[in-house]
Amino acid sequence: MGYRKGNIFLSTIDDDKSALRTWAKNASLEKWREDPIGRINGVGIVTFQYLRMMWGVDTVMPDKIVKKSDKRNFKEGGSKPVNNDLEFVKKTEEVASVCRYRPIELCWMTWLVRPEGKKIRMQKYSNILSKI
Repeated sequence: MGYRKGNIFLSTIDDDKSALRTWAKNASLEKWREDPIGRINGVGIVTFQYLRMMWGVDTVMPDKIVKKSDKRNFKEGGSKPVNNDLEFVKKTEEVASVCRYRPIELCWMTWLVRPEGKKIRMQKYSNILSKI
C-alpha cells in the first residue's frame, strides 16, 4: 500500500516526513516533469529543486538570482555560461565539487548575499538562518 497525499503518490512510507525525504532522495532531476510533484500545475524546476533541497538533497535550484550570479562567476572563471536549467544545476554541482563547497551551500550563499531593499537577505533573515 502506497502513501498518498491527495492524488500524489510519494512513497510506500506512511509518515509525511519520511515520505518526503524518500521522495526527494529518489526524485530524478532529468525526469522532473514526469515526477508526481513535477506534474503539479505551477511547479517548475526551481520549485522542484527547492523542495528537494528542503527535504535533504544536496543540490542547487536554478533560481534567477542564483543563475545570474553563477553565470557571472562561470564567465570570470573562464567557463562558458549555461542557459539550460538542467545543465545549470549539473554545472553548478561540478563547480561546487571543485571549490570544495556543497552545492546547497553555493546556492544559499549566492541567494543570501543579494540585496532585498536596503539589506542583504542574510541580514534580513538572520534570525531564521540556523533553522534552514
